[in-house]
Amino acid sequence: MSLKLKSGFTFDYDNLYGEGKVTEADLKALEGDLKAAHEAMKVMREKGFIRAHLSKDGEPEKVLFSQLPYVEERHLNSPASLAKLQKLQDHVKDNVDVVVSLGIGGSFLGNKVLFDVQCGAYWNELPKAERKGFPKVYFSGNNIDPRSTGDLIHHLKNMARISCTHADKNGKLKVLLLVISKSGGTLDTMSNFMVIYDALTKEENIDVEVVAVTDPNMENQTLLKKLAIEKGWEQFAVPDGVGGRFSVFCEVGLTLAACIGFDIKGFLDGAKAMDEACQTEDLWQNPAMLNAALKFAASEKHGRDIEVMMPYGDYLKSVSEWYIQLLAESLGKQYNKEGKEVCYGRTPVVAVGTTDMHAQTQQHQEGKLNKVIQFVRVENWKDDLSIPNVFPEAKKLADISGVTMGQALEVARESNADALSSNKRYNACFTLPELNAFHLGELLYMLAMSIAYEGELADVDAFNQPGVESYKRIMGPKLQALKATNAK
Repeated sequence: MSLKLKSGFTFDYDNLYGEGKVTEADLKALEGDLKAAHEAMKVMREKGFIRAHLSKDGEPEKVLFSQLPYVEERHLNSPASLAKLQKLQDHVKDNVDVVVSLGIGGSFLGNKVLFDVQCGAYWNELPKAERKGFPKVYFSGNNIDPRSTGDLIHHLKNMARISCTHADKNGKLKVLLLVISKSGGTLDTMSNFMVIYDALTKEENIDVEVVAVTDPNMENQTLLKKLAIEKGWEQFAVPDGVGGRFSVFCEVGLTLAACIGFDIKGFLDGAKAMDEACQTEDLWQNPAMLNAALKFAASEKHGRDIEVMMPYGDYLKSVSEWYIQLLAESLGKQYNKEGKEVCYGRTPVVAVGTTDMHAQTQQHQEGKLNKVIQFVRVENWKDDLSIPNVFPEAKKLADISGVTMGQALEVARESNADALSSNKRYNACFTLPELNAFHLGELLYMLAMSIAYEGELADVDAFNQPGVESYKRIMGPKLQALKATNAK
C-alpha cells in the first residue's frame, strides 16, 4: 500500500498498516482527532494561529512556516527577498574564497542538509572551476569545542598563506562569516564567531566580511543586529513565527543555499507542491496527515515510540540528523495544551543504510518491539555506477557484479524491510524519484507538516521548546560566576 503524488514522491506504508500492525480500527478511533487536526492546519495556514501556542516569553506567537513555500508580496519569502538572496549569490560567486556558516540547531542542521545534497563530501577539494566559482564551505558554531574551532582557524590561516604565495587576488584569502542567531546571543554560535572573527581579522593575509542572519526587529534589536548596523554588515532575517527547526525554508537556510548555488526556487516549489497535496482532508491522499496518524497510532496503540530515520545514501544522513531536532523538540513535551502532565514524545534515532545494517539492524530486527524504521530511498541515482566483474575467478565477487550500485543499494533496503516485516517490526519508506532540490523540498516540508499534525493528535504544542530554556536559565549565571572567578 502506498500514496504516490503526481511528482513521483511516494509514501509506502505497507509494512506499517494492516493486520498485525496499525489497524483500520486504530485509525477509525482517531477520526475525530484527525478532523480537528486538519482544521487546525487550515487555521494555521490562513491566520498563523495554533491553539495554546505561546512564545518562550509567554506571549501569543504566530506560526508561519507554512507560508514559506509561497513567494508572494508581504510574505516572509517575497520576490524582493529572493532578489536579495540572488544578490548575495552573485557577490560570493568568483569573489569569496571561503564561507564559514556559524549556527546551531536549525541554523546548522537544515543548512547541512542543503550543503550535503548540493555539494557532497569533497566540495572543498574541487578546483574552483568545478565549483562554478562558488566558495569552499565550513561549518562552525554548532558546538563549543576549542579543538575543532582552533583547527578551523589554523586551516584557514594555512589557506591564506598559500593564497599569498600564489598572489591570487592580491594575495589575500576572502572569507565570509555567515553568522546565524535568532536571539543574536546564542552562546555556542556567538562564542565561535567571536573567536574566529578575532583570529582572522588579525591575519594580514585574510579579508573578512560578515553576513548577519538574526531577528529583524528594529525596536528591540538583538546584539547581533546592533553589531551588524554598527559595522555595516549585510543582514538577513530569522523571522518571527518560524522556529529554528522549521527555518530551512527561510533566509536561515536560503542564505547558505545562495552561497553554494543551490536551486532555491526548485526547493520552495517542492515544498509548495507538498503543501498543496497536504491540504486535502482525505487521510489516504494527504502524506503528512497519514504519516502522522500512522506514527501516532503505532506509538500510542502499539508501543512503537522510537522512530529510526534511516535514509539509504550517505548524503542523506544529515536529513536524519535534521529530523532528530524536528521530532525531539516539537513533540517531547511534559505538559499538554491544557497543562496536564503527559510526558509525550517519540524518540528519534539517526541511522543510514547500508552502514547501519551492519551496526543497528540487529537491534531493529530482534530487540524490543518499540520501533518504527522509516526508510528514505532515491529511485534514480544520477551517474549511477555499475559494479564490474573485475575478478571473475572469485565467484563471490563475480556474483555481485553486473548490477549498478544504486540497484544493489535498493536490494539491500528491500531485504532489510522484508526481514523486519517478517518479524513484526514496523517500517515504512519515502521514495524520492531523484535527489534534487524539488524532491528534497517535498520531503522536508512533508516531515515538518507531519509534526504539526502529530502535535494536534497528541494535544501538545509542537512549536515551543520550554525544556531547552530550562538549561539556558541555569547556564547563564554559571558562566557569569566563572567569568568573575577568571577575572580574579
